[in-house]
Amino acid sequence: MTHWHAPDDLVTRYADGSLPEPDAWSLEKHLENCGGCATRVSRAVRETAAGPVLADVRQAVLRAAPVSTATVPAAPVRPRPSRVGRWSTRPLPARVLWAAGPAVRGAWLPAVLLVAAGAVALTQWGGFSVVRPLLLAVAPVVPVAGVALSYGPHADPLHEIAAATPSGGLRLLLTRTLAVLAVSLPLLTLAGLLLPSGAPGAAAWLLPGLTLTLASLALASCVDLRVATALTGGGWLCAVLAPVLSGPGGRLTERLTEQLSRCLDGAPVQGGWAAAAGLCAALLAARRTSYDRAERA
Repeated sequence: MTHWHAPDDLVTRYADGSLPEPDAWSLEKHLENCGGCATRVSRAVRETAAGPVLADVRQAVLRAAPVSTATVPAAPVRPRPSRVGRWSTRPLPARVLWAAGPAVRGAWLPAVLLVAAGAVALTQWGGFSVVRPLLLAVAPVVPVAGVALSYGPHADPLHEIAAATPSGGLRLLLTRTLAVLAVSLPLLTLAGLLLPSGAPGAAAWLLPGLTLTLASLALASCVDLRVATALTGGGWLCAVLAPVLSGPGGRLTERLTEQLSRCLDGAPVQGGWAAAAGLCAALLAARRTSYDRAERA
């Protein structure tokens, strides 16, 4: 039983061909089980310029159909169970895990665990003081790399099929991005808290990491996702590490800490990152229709 019916504007846009493909596919799937909506859509299509053409085709098919005088009792046909119906009855965690896809499997998750555990081990037992600032410098790029590795033909052998469904495109990309953030943010923040305290704080990288991720998604509406993540992640690493590596002297740890404090520490800096995150989110929302079409990658 359906509890949703297509609104009039959706039916009108479907009839005149202005409805985006994912929404049209979703409506057509709904029409398979809703006779009322199917009647309304059929009436709307007949009122367009295609109506007379469809009527002529129907009359031609009826004239060409053979006429049989024998009456054959119809055998009862058992309806085949719908795969979509079985899928819709699966538990929500199973559907979320399927949508998350490569974001929660493969080599990326062990790599994040190795980075977090290795940073803690090197600091606690190896005595390397440079590990903490390096972790904070690399942490914002980790979710960006996870997004690049979890979406696209290079990451998912079923990408073309998934992208052609109503749940594909931006919705699927956001689902996998949330899975990446749900894994990387707690692990790296916990690793930062286990390291010796200092400035900037262990959670100071969260807003920059979110901003870089949103910037990558917004840029991916214009270029390939891997190119977008390479530009944002590479730009961050160059902005943080280039001044440190090009500076004179051997005070690498001190220079890196000072550079991170300028990029991460303080209310004005964090406010700037928050504003940038909001701007990237607004740009992503404005460009959302570009994901209705086939992926460029």
